[in-house]
Order: sequence, then structure tokens, then C-alpha cells
Amino acid sequence: MTESTLLHELITLTASRTPQAMALTYGSVHLTYADLSAGVTQFASGLMALGVSRGERVAIYLEKRFETVIASFGAPAAGAVFVPVNPILKPEQVAFILRDCNVRVLVTSPERLAAMKDELAQCHDLRYVVVTDAPTQAAPAEKADANLSGPLALLQWRDLLASPAQAGHRVIDTDMVAILYTSGSTGKPKGVVLSHRNMVAGAKSVVSYLENTAQDTLLAALPLSFDAGFSQLTTAFHAGARVVLLNYLMPRDVLKAMEREKVTGLTAVPPLYIQLAQLAWPAAIDEHLRYFANTGGRMPRETLNVLRQRAPSAKPFLMYGLTEAFRSTFLPPDEVDRRPDSIGKAIPNAEILVLREDGSPCGAEEPGELVHRGALVGLGYWNDAEKTAERYKLLAPDAPGRQPGLQLPEYAVFSGDTVRRDAEGFLYFIGRRDEMMKTSGYRVSPTEVEEILYATQLVGECVAFGVEHASLGHAIHVIATSAESAAGKGLDALMLECRARMPAYMVPAGIELVAGPLPRNPNGKIDRKLLATDWLARHPS
Repeated sequence: MTESTLLHELITLTASRTPQAMALTYGSVHLTYADLSAGVTQFASGLMALGVSRGERVAIYLEKRFETVIASFGAPAAGAVFVPVNPILKPEQVAFILRDCNVRVLVTSPERLAAMKDELAQCHDLRYVVVTDAPTQAAPAEKADANLSGPLALLQWRDLLASPAQAGHRVIDTDMVAILYTSGSTGKPKGVVLSHRNMVAGAKSVVSYLENTAQDTLLAALPLSFDAGFSQLTTAFHAGARVVLLNYLMPRDVLKAMEREKVTGLTAVPPLYIQLAQLAWPAAIDEHLRYFANTGGRMPRETLNVLRQRAPSAKPFLMYGLTEAFRSTFLPPDEVDRRPDSIGKAIPNAEILVLREDGSPCGAEEPGELVHRGALVGLGYWNDAEKTAERYKLLAPDAPGRQPGLQLPEYAVFSGDTVRRDAEGFLYFIGRRDEMMKTSGYRVSPTEVEEILYATQLVGECVAFGVEHASLGHAIHVIATSAESAAGKGLDALMLECRARMPAYMVPAGIELVAGPLPRNPNGKIDRKLLATDWLARHPS
């Protein structure tokens, strides 16, 4: 059987095998693999008709819908590079991305275009704006056309897809296919450049351990601009499965979609799982849900326990990944009871090293930096040599997997995360190096503090961070919301639990209880840096 080597082939090859199988569901509408493949080919032909060159960037600024998926795979089919833009970003943030990677074509909706048309004049490389068909005949996009300045041309989606069929540029699997922008919570977002090989190898790897098949239905709840969100598409298309596109407002909407669509696989981040764990689940979900997978941070053990009660038939997969290398580790479900705090071992076709500062391997239980090598290692940060050099580094000539006779160097991703490996080879996340707190001479990870707080069952969500202190080094502070089950129990009860469960050096200097939910970054993770910055602004002394 022919195997995919390029991203868009995940769709075309599946369409050749099972053309009438359902590929996508959006609301009450379904799209077969044959229809999806035809849309991808038509979009690619449209880009070729516009004269888009090999490797030029096509940005997609849309919520989850059919056009988002078609454009994301159609741009690579033309030999271009797609840039998924998180739909919750503001116009000025979108414009920064468009300028940063010299976007040539923007795909968006009439409403989004109207909101950001004033920013487009500053995007000097942008030549075409493709707008999705308006939901009514009023066509607000046509009104926006008169306000577009400079060399910009406005095209309707349906007109672009009516272009004559035309083959795309020749590309190979090591060519870049996507630029995924980080959330930018620490400053301007960075564009992570990924190749066809990165994304296809990632899809094959995930499918192999999640055991996805054509009978699966995956829920796309995460943003498609997030690597784990887009992975729902690539893994499903490789397996011939169906993806349900969901733009949810409330966590309850996720449960309704899981019940209605008989979802078999859910991947989400801890903040969403924390919210879902606080809701009652329809019994029908457990009849179909085969697995739930966590990414984007450690799942609190209490949350994991509740989820397993909500869906006892579903297997939990605890995963660790980073955009720079897509996905790195997973913990097999049969190990969850034995080591629920572990992030597991390397995913198939990847090697995870734990290295000291000098590049030598750490021993068992010795903390070191997680380093990822293999086919999933990305191509660096777009137009940022300095940041690329910080994360993408050459492995030492004698690193594991390297032989003395090899002459060409090999780049790996140095994650910046501190982990340890036990005697059986299982990995445990300790913390991000730039978030570690040193208090009273001890190094403390924020996630370690948060895990204990969640175990009290008195907090709904929480964030720990360090604040510089004259004698302690760092004083630990926490911002938390109250759990629904903690009615009547306040701050005093929470501090008592902390003193009972934590060594003295780990007990927070202060805990602030606030109304929830806590703020998220664009990928749905709790924004620790924003909360810490806001706290410091309110406590300048």
C-alpha cells in the first residue's frame, strides 16, 4: 500500500482507498474524503492561478470549518506553506504574523476581514485576500473591497476554487510545509517551521500508539493553530477516520458534541479537562469513547481520577510534546496506575535524551534537560537565528545514537524542560528551566506546588509562581479559584492543607482566591506568565 510522504497525501491517498468515507463533520454537514480531496486540489489550483511560488506563505485566519481544513492542506498541495492563525487573536496580533513571515495570501471570513482591514496596509508582502462565502446574500466582503488599499486584491472562495486544474510545484518531504506560531505569552510569538516529513512522521507515530482506525471519530476541540490541535486532522486522515470540528463556547458544549457524534477519541489540555471533570457526563459518552489524551502540561492527578470515573471504559494517554518537535513522549494506559506522574517514554520513531549541561547523558534519577532527536525535529524558528540557536543545537559527536564514523552533524531540539528518568526508563517532568523557583536553597517546580493544591480538592484551577525575595531567593505565590466542592471552606482551610502536605520551604507565602476561570493563552493553557506579571503590577513592593 502506498504511504504518504507529503502532508496533503494524507487526504488524497485515503480518498483513493475509501472515497465515500466521512472525513469531516461541521455542525450537521458532513464531507467525504472524495469531496475533501477535490476541495484540496481545487484550492491548490487556485493558488497556482494566482502565481503563488513554491514555499510562499498562505495564512488562514478562520474558526474551525471546512474551508480552514481545505486551505490548510490545499496550500501544501500547491507547494506553498500554510500559516494557521489562532482565530481568537486580535487584528494587530494577526498583522504581526502576516508581516513576520511575509504572507502572500490570506484566507479569512468577511467578518474577520472587516475587523482587520485597517491593519492590512502594513502587511507589505500580502497580495491576495480570499474571503469565505458570506452566510447571506448581503456579502459584507464586497463592501470591504472598496476599503482595501494598495496592491491588495479581494477574491471570493468560490471563485478561487473555480480556477482551471493545475499541478502544484514539486516539493519533497524535507521542504517546509507550515509555520506554527507560539502563543507569545513571553513576548512576540515565534514561528516554528515544520516540514512535510515532521508532520507526516508525527501522524504515523501517533496513529501507531493510539491505535487509530477508520472507525474512529476524533473531536477537534483544540485550536488548529496549536500543534496538538492540528494533529487531530493528520492522525485521523492517516487512519481514514472522521474528525468533528467544534468551536465551543462552554465546556458543556464539548460533552454534548461527544455524546451526539459518538466520539471515540478526545485530546485536550489540562485546563479544559479540569472544567470537564467538574461536570456530569452523559452515560452515552462512555459507550463510545475509546481514549482521552492529555497534552500541553501535566494533568492533575485528582482530575485524572475523576475523568476515569466519568468514562471508565476509555483509556487515558498522558503525553508530553513541544511545537518544535511536535510530540515527544506518551505514557501507556496500563502504566497510569503505577506511575500517574510520569510523561512516559519516547513515541515511536523518536529518541528522548536526558542530558547534562556539557551534553553528556544523565544517570537514573539525575535531573537534566529533555532533548528530542529524530524525524519530528523541526526546521527552526522563522527568521530568528538567535532563538533558533537556543533551542536547535548540534548533538555531541558521542551522543547516544551517534557513531564515531559519522561526519555530518545532527541537530536536536533542546526543550528547556528539566526532567528525570527512572531506572526503568520512564520520564518525569520537573519543570521549565525559566519557571523553576529557588526558595530557601531548594529548587521547586510550579507544577509540583500545583499538583499538591489540586490534591486538596479545595481549588478549581491554580497557578504557582516565584517572586524575588531578599532572604528566601523566591517566595512562592499562588492564584487559585475555589472548587465547587469546597463551599464554605476558605483560604484558611487551604493554607492548613498546604502546611500539612508540603515541606515548610514549599508552603506558599501567599494564596489569592479569585473568581474563575483563570485567563488562558491562545492555545487554551492557563497563562502563568500573565498572572504573575499582573500580580507583580498589583504588588510593586
